[in-house]
Amino acid sequence: MRNEPPSAPPVGAGDDVASARSRSPYLLLGLVAATVLAVDQITKQLALDNLRVPVDVIEGVFRLRLAFNSGGAFGLLPGLPGFFLIATTVVIALIAFWVRNLDDPRWIIPLGLILGGGLGNLADRVLRDLDGGVVDFLDFHVWPVFNLADSAIVIGVVTIFWFSFRSERDAKP
Repeated sequence: MRNEPPSAPPVGAGDDVASARSRSPYLLLGLVAATVLAVDQITKQLALDNLRVPVDVIEGVFRLRLAFNSGGAFGLLPGLPGFFLIATTVVIALIAFWVRNLDDPRWIIPLGLILGGGLGNLADRVLRDLDGGVVDFLDFHVWPVFNLADSAIVIGVVTIFWFSFRSERDAKP
């Protein structure tokens, strides 16, 4: 048995590894966003098909009620669907650039939640005949009616704030 020095990787092999690493955040981001988008659109279609009258799930606390929102998440700034169409497009582009430069992979999932939620509401604004509005159906009586896309956006934003807070706290001596 001969001892030979380890061979160098083939020319260009490192390029494949670097390329795979640069794609992997986008794969996870895309998977999370696609899952949110699919579940959001399925539940909205179910609401459109089945919620002719409100359904009390927990009387006085939670109701499924079909509503249409021309504003942002949870009824924010109603009547400005064009603004939210543009804002969502800008946020999608920012997320695509942000993911490219992430050092911490934990951020990919909350960014995917925001991306998927934004795409879900964008799909309503562009593909459904709702005058730029979105389908909402979750009614807890204490804030405006919302949908799963809104929930994903809020969970993603809260998680990012939490990670930021934790990072700052952990960085202090």
